[in-house]
Formats: sequence, structure tokens, C-alpha cells
Amino acid sequence: MKNTIGKAISLGLGLAIAGKEQVEKTVEELVKKGEVTKGESKELIEHLLRKGEEMKGQMEAIAREKVSSVFAEKGIATLEDMKRLEARIEALERQNADN
Repeated sequence: MKNTIGKAISLGLGLAIAGKEQVEKTVEELVKKGEVTKGESKELIEHLLRKGEEMKGQMEAIAREKVSSVFAEKGIATLEDMKRLEARIEALERQNADN
């Protein structure tokens, strides 16, 4: 089963994050080919879905990190920067209104 899981994982990130229906369809094909038993299929589906969520989270973290890096490199304001500026503007407007 471990070898089969390894093969299934090696199908790539696309399958793992494609969604439950795609994972079930692929595992069903493995059952038809005799590479996985019907009893093992449920466990394999759950494993692939968990692994897919983990991979998705890792990819999102990497993407966020890269985008932040590019923004910083190019001097592009982030949402955080914009919120800080809005807060400063509001404070200055209140201060100006009081005078």
C-alpha cells in the first residue's frame, strides 16, 4: 500500500488539490487496475485529500511570501501599508478638525 500511496502522491499536486471528485475518480481507476483494493481505497482517498490540503497550504504560503518579496523589492504598498496610511490620514483629519 505504501508504494501505491507513493505512486498516487507522485501523480502531482494538481490531482491532490483538484478536489474530492477527481481524487475519488483516480483512486477508482487504481482499484480497477488492481493496484489498490476496494478496502484500501477509502484510506487512500482520505490520505490524498489530507496531503492535498497540506500541499495547498504550503503553496499558498510560498506564493504569499514571493508576492510580499516582489512588492517590497518594487516598492509596492501592501494592504498593511495602506491601512497604516488610512489610520494616519484619519488621525490627521481629526486633529485638523479640532483646530
